[in-house]
Amino acid sequence: MEKQIHGADYSAFLTVVIWGTTFVATKILLEVFMPIEILFFRFVLGYIALFAVSPHFTKPESAKRELLYAAAGLSGVCLYYFAENIALTYTLASNVSVMVSIAPFFTAILAHFLQRDKERIPLRFFLGFAIAITGIVMISLNGNSFELNPKGDILALAAALLWAVYSIITKEIGKAGDSIIRVTRHIFFYGILFILPIFIVSGASFSLTPLSEPEMLFPMLFLGFGASALCFVTWNFSVRVLGAVKSSVYIYLVPVITIIFSAIILDEPVTLMIILGTLLTLLGLFISEKRG
Repeated sequence: MEKQIHGADYSAFLTVVIWGTTFVATKILLEVFMPIEILFFRFVLGYIALFAVSPHFTKPESAKRELLYAAAGLSGVCLYYFAENIALTYTLASNVSVMVSIAPFFTAILAHFLQRDKERIPLRFFLGFAIAITGIVMISLNGNSFELNPKGDILALAAALLWAVYSIITKEIGKAGDSIIRVTRHIFFYGILFILPIFIVSGASFSLTPLSEPEMLFPMLFLGFGASALCFVTWNFSVRVLGAVKSSVYIYLVPVITIIFSAIILDEPVTLMIILGTLLTLLGLFISEKRG
């Protein structure tokens, strides 16, 4: 059991490392694709990859279980990314980063009130949350003033809540012990199904012509196979083993990873404010995640 817990910790860490670098790929693809096109194509690629690994279909067990899969696809695949992308059009990226990082708090509250086998929330979780959010605010603002933009900030908060809902649902789905790859593939199926109407209404194109260029193809493959297929499998595994609350605290690391790769790839400066914010975020993560 101890090995499985350590494996789930490494799995959650790997997930947030990859998710923290997706901004580079997305930024490149936004030059030729609409946000909804990127979202649709990456999850279709993810579904194809998961189907290639596990091509077996299983008969639906019950209507209730299918509703859980549909709810996971709607909350974690369709609405979460849609709300986050729209939020970025109304408010600053720094605001979105802070708001989305509140997801662990929402997860803890929902887990306490909604799950039958309630996950106990120790006081250190809230202490760690306060410290980590302080660090994330310092990283995101980096000395700049915080500007409230109600539409965008509320959408970003909604995205955080949607991710919390997704984590709770996947924890419930995982109790049956089904193959994580097949579970994730099934969630992707419903996610794509919900994305499709938005894709059509927004006037998006099914054209893959831009992907004939390697500089566009490789970022899309990274988002589809790495950030979607691989990361949703590793995240769902972590949630199944650690629980929705303990796995969610790793989300605090996403802004830290983003800053590191911004400095390495985009040569963005690392200030004293960022260093202090990073240390606070890591301290908050350690306190929240500490067991025993």
